[in-house]
Amino acid sequence: MRTLITGGAGFVGSHLCERFLAEGHTVIAVDNFITGRPVNVKHLLDNPKFRVIVHDVSKPLHIDGLVDNVLHFASPASPVDYVKSSIQTLKVGSLGTHVALGIAKAHGARFLLASTSEVYGDPIVHPQTESYWGNVNPVGERSMYDEAKRFAEAMTMAYHREHGVNTHIVRIFNTYGERMRLDDGRVLPNFVGQALRGDPLTVYGEGQQTRSFCYVTDLVDGIYRLLMSDYHYPVNCGNPVEITIMQFAEEILKLTGSKSTIVYKPLPPDDPKQRKPDITLARKLLGWEPKVGREEGLKRTLAFFQQKVAQGG
Repeated sequence: MRTLITGGAGFVGSHLCERFLAEGHTVIAVDNFITGRPVNVKHLLDNPKFRVIVHDVSKPLHIDGLVDNVLHFASPASPVDYVKSSIQTLKVGSLGTHVALGIAKAHGARFLLASTSEVYGDPIVHPQTESYWGNVNPVGERSMYDEAKRFAEAMTMAYHREHGVNTHIVRIFNTYGERMRLDDGRVLPNFVGQALRGDPLTVYGEGQQTRSFCYVTDLVDGIYRLLMSDYHYPVNCGNPVEITIMQFAEEILKLTGSKSTIVYKPLPPDDPKQRKPDITLARKLLGWEPKVGREEGLKRTLAFFQQKVAQGG
């Protein structure tokens, strides 16, 4: 099996590269390193079944030889990154998805799109099921990411219906683990980085908004199972254990032993107030549910971040 992973040097993408190599695949990672990092796949470069193509997948890409699977994970994925690279985010969600689907069509390959819980916007249905159409501001400050992913889903289904491409869509909820960047801008690296440095933890609003955190190896397992399934519509992958941001800040302080205080800032526009996946479909369809509890996952992630902070990274 030969598998192409766009965004293969990113946080989730690099873990996917490892999983597919472990399954015996030859893996081609495509990344232009806007948010992905060479260090994430450095340990894989000696593997003869792995190679990296430095390329912006929003531009045409030809792959020699047969390809069995195409996974499209190229995109900035945190508010800090996609606000800074708003046009690139829209391009990779539209043009990049078109290119990746074109490769899958040309090779008769399976295709999997990395979508997101952000397609639900600031949800008025809780927990979020795949049948919920969402509450998204199409011109808001987060719209470049939300709408890029919604468009990508529409294009993926169009390729399935019109060209018969064997497509799959995973809607990813908050994921954490090793290889996240400390400057990622998402809540977990923010809190951990601040706690380890002794800086105040920044909580937006009153901290009563909720999130559900899934450890990266659990997510990767769900993605692999979905790719190998015969289901073509979106499937939620995330951990349904819900926690408020304030509770999460207190967990991080306890875990790190930090004496950091907590400071409050205004809630950003369109910031979701609730986020919890309904994973009934994933359980039924894939036999999948998270296995790594938050306490264990945070310990593993903290060890990684402690090393990074010690290195000044």
